[in-house]
Amino acid sequence: MQALRVSQALIRSFSSTARNRFQNRVREKQKFFQEDNDIPLYLKGGIVDNILYRVTMTLCLGGTVYSLYSLGWASFPRN
Repeated sequence: MQALRVSQALIRSFSSTARNRFQNRVREKQKFFQEDNDIPLYLKGGIVDNILYRVTMTLCLGGTVYSLYSLGWASFPRN
């Protein structure tokens, strides 16, 4: 009987499923992201999403400008 209790305790401690560690908040997130409050979906995550969006747009625009500059510089041969 003692060996059975020990084996069950080991199985529970080494199990791959984590029970009751995290609360399931999918419904809350679904309600939050499906609200119609005139905020774009990519900015509903708050200030972190806003910063990530602006950094991404800045890098994209900077890369586009730099690629056009490089293309213009390469199109004129040196003497």
